[in-house]
Amino acid sequence: MQFNIHKEFELNGISFHNEKELVIFSKTISNSVFSFLSDFLNDTNFVQLQTSGSTGIPKLIEIRKEFMINSAISTGVFFNLKEGATALLCMSPEYVAGKMMLVRAMVLGWKLDIVAASMNPLNGVEKEYDFSAMVPLQVYNSIDELNKVKKLIIGGGIVSYELKNRLQSISTEVYATYGMTETVTHIAVKRLNNFLSFRVENTKQSFYQILPNITISQDDRNCLVIDAPKIATDIVVTNDLVEIISDTEFQWLGRFDNVINSGGIKLIPEQIEEKLEEIISDRFFVSGIKDAVLGEKLVLIIESNQDSEFKIQNLKLKSLSKYETPKEIYFVDAFVETETKKIQRKKTLELLFD
Repeated sequence: MQFNIHKEFELNGISFHNEKELVIFSKTISNSVFSFLSDFLNDTNFVQLQTSGSTGIPKLIEIRKEFMINSAISTGVFFNLKEGATALLCMSPEYVAGKMMLVRAMVLGWKLDIVAASMNPLNGVEKEYDFSAMVPLQVYNSIDELNKVKKLIIGGGIVSYELKNRLQSISTEVYATYGMTETVTHIAVKRLNNFLSFRVENTKQSFYQILPNITISQDDRNCLVIDAPKIATDIVVTNDLVEIISDTEFQWLGRFDNVINSGGIKLIPEQIEEKLEEIISDRFFVSGIKDAVLGEKLVLIIESNQDSEFKIQNLKLKSLSKYETPKEIYFVDAFVETETKKIQRKKTLELLFD
């Protein structure tokens, strides 16, 4: 596929006359940046991307380059980021989120800087940027320096109750993203702070808004179905339970494959976890384990390397029904994670109970 980089595009302060110059320069940055740009700027129509493996085995999939370009354009339109915008890449270019920052910059004519994918990427950064993307841990560690970024998207994990609260005093426009490798990163975003300045009414602050050229619906499980012909060849049927709010908005409820059937009551772990975040400071999740009476018993797994004083009686919350109260609490030294630091629930349970 023939692709010409935007004339306004810059990488680490350098502009380029052609794609060959860019590829040669990228060798000075990292092998992963060089490898991706070499693939993206050659004559083939596809690139291979690796899925995260958070809900299954990581695998390589082929994505059409035109889909990546279309995704970049949609992001630019939604966030009103035009040529000359400044952007910071501080995520690993090994994965689709990092690769797409490069594509957006090349397509839209941004001035992109790349820094190491550290846990505190803004440390030592003196410039201000119009746009960046981070994982939740990076945001948490950069909270006092987020004013260096005007618009920030967060991906790669759920934003905690504590982090959401801390973001309310930050001037940066912060958004959670919904998407996957198969949809070339995000297809929807949700504002997390400064709601009064957002484009929709304050009453809609908790809903995801879809990007242009995307249609959403539900299947018979109430899971999200995505029809996005500009970024995906096939209709994408997800395992994400959602409530459709309107043609352009939805509320994410949790994963269908995490649902617990306890004595005939269906429990969505992510909804329970959102309530428990108010009283549990350590990382945790809830899950179901086999039970002779209930079929599945709701349990709480807390990541802690020491004996905790946390007891069942500490879980008293008005928002927590009797069915949503865990029957037992277990502690594990460290959760099993993917390479991108997402918690692998099933493998953690196997580690704990095997």
